[in-house]
Amino acid sequence: MISDQVREIPVVSALLARYTDAIKGGNNRLNELTLEIEPAQILDVCRFFKEEQKYVRLSAITAVDWYPMEPRFEVVYFLHSMERRGERVRLKCRLHGDKPEVESVTSLWVGANWYERETFDLFGIRFLNHPNLTRIMMPDDWDGHPLRRDFPVHGHKYSYKDE
Repeated sequence: MISDQVREIPVVSALLARYTDAIKGGNNRLNELTLEIEPAQILDVCRFFKEEQKYVRLSAITAVDWYPMEPRFEVVYFLHSMERRGERVRLKCRLHGDKPEVESVTSLWVGANWYERETFDLFGIRFLNHPNLTRIMMPDDWDGHPLRRDFPVHGHKYSYKDE
């Protein structure tokens, strides 16, 4: 749900005029705009923000695991526009835990490559059409995704006596 106050923000009204079903919710708390985006439209919305609204800098991508709630995962994109006097916006996509995947934004921001690989490695969220979606933090043979809330708190037990 989007409040009338959020709808009146120029970038939000422009987005709603272009992609009427893209925004599932949003708020503007403490002058920080956050929009929940339909996952199927994240690439189009990011392209809109970059090319038409001049949010040319992607400063981060991360995720949140809301286990045991569904949708379980939330992928968060942090966009920054220097041309618009440093304005920032957060975009969020909610993904179900059974098959968490969303379109990659590496075609828009080359720097998304590392952020998406890190999010894949630590949370297990797949980024479709990513050029090299492989582990970046954990060893290639690591089992699981350590920032998931159902990952064992103690980690995996290893025997170091032979090392």
